[in-house]
Amino acid sequence: MSAEQSNFMAMGYNNFITGKLGTATSEGIAAPLRDYGLFPHQRDLTAWALRRGRAAIFADTGLGKSRMQLAWADTVQRETGRDVLILAPLAVAEQTAEEGESIGVAVNHAREDADVRAGITITNYDRLHKFDVARFGGVVLDESSIIKHHAAKTLQTLLEAFAETPYKLCATATPAPNDWTELGNHAEFLGVRSRIEMLAEFFVHDGGDTQTWRLKGHARQVFWRWVASWGAMVRSPADLGHDASAYALPPLNVHQHTVETEHNPAHGLFAMEAQTLMERRDARRNSLVERVRACAQMANTDRQPWVVWCDLNAEGDALTAAIDGAVQIAGADDADVKEKRLHDFAHGKIRVLVSKPSICGFGLNWQHCARMAFVGVTDSFEAYYQAVRRCWRFGQTRPVDVHVFASQQEGAVVANLRRKEIDAMAMADALATETLDAVRENILGRTKDTNTYEPKARIVVPYFLDAA
Repeated sequence: MSAEQSNFMAMGYNNFITGKLGTATSEGIAAPLRDYGLFPHQRDLTAWALRRGRAAIFADTGLGKSRMQLAWADTVQRETGRDVLILAPLAVAEQTAEEGESIGVAVNHAREDADVRAGITITNYDRLHKFDVARFGGVVLDESSIIKHHAAKTLQTLLEAFAETPYKLCATATPAPNDWTELGNHAEFLGVRSRIEMLAEFFVHDGGDTQTWRLKGHARQVFWRWVASWGAMVRSPADLGHDASAYALPPLNVHQHTVETEHNPAHGLFAMEAQTLMERRDARRNSLVERVRACAQMANTDRQPWVVWCDLNAEGDALTAAIDGAVQIAGADDADVKEKRLHDFAHGKIRVLVSKPSICGFGLNWQHCARMAFVGVTDSFEAYYQAVRRCWRFGQTRPVDVHVFASQQEGAVVANLRRKEIDAMAMADALATETLDAVRENILGRTKDTNTYEPKARIVVPYFLDAA
């Protein structure tokens, strides 16, 4: 084969891959950023998201996603002259409005369409149906992991509502490396490619399980390069070549307190450690009184602010009754009541807050609190991790103590959580390895340093291969 033929075939294959890849094109804004008081990594990510027009910032907790999305929204509004809507979890709206005020960005917290004013409006996801979204030229999904479940009503509502919105930004923590659905849903919301198209292009089924998808081995590099064209996964400012010393967190101390429960003869001669989800639930119910008593004794003795997480409604009710000054936020509470109680806790008007990670475990900044308890641990490590990061995050100046109360039947809960944490960190390291070069290239315009091969001698072809 001649050199010309080889070059043609190589170019043809590269063009084929590029066409199949569908790398997200840039249709955004290249205007310079105002001085929003952003750190270097925040400026890089915000400017990149503006250039893209439709992008996702997957940044670990505490890296300043709120400030980045405010700078993005303000720039879109100023450059296009169209209003921007920010959707956020419960009580995060007011927190974001306060953050905007601190950097000179006016944010209007609206509860219905009549409250909307020109500029940037923020509201909660559960109020979206009250708004005429056609008026907005840009939208931000704060804590966008809310769309991770492809069959959820929230995702379908958002897809339909913002299908024609020109500028879109998703902001959430780094997804699990094997959470393909979450990545696919983000790509679909941003208009890059549908989840079904992504799965068909890059994945295969494992065996007969049609719900389990595996990334094709030969497509791995191409897939992550495609993701990095519209989504930036950053765990530390160091990922973008910036100083990360300011993001060093204080110590996190996790303690397990095992309570003894009265033996139930129905369980046999010896109480065996719970194995199934149902058995763990039964163990929690049987030890509820003892766990609540142990936690209340500690929280009542230490007069510091506390966040106490529960997993069952009965746990929340019992904790609220047993802890001095405790206020509970339950799922059945009115949205306005939840917002008021979250505001009061964040501003020191409530000492002890009792709730579930599913209700208050995402997006909130509680650096004023360094005491936390789990009186019933959720089986989702993501929910546990996010709940801990409400207090253990950038800006926290004290060591954070996390107390886990469990019965002897639940076994070594903390050891199990640490095992899950190690596994999650290993997966995150693998993800960083896959995406780091592509992220730096897309955001900073940098390519990986390589050693260029410059041949100094002609190759000698053995006589038996010489066609001449």
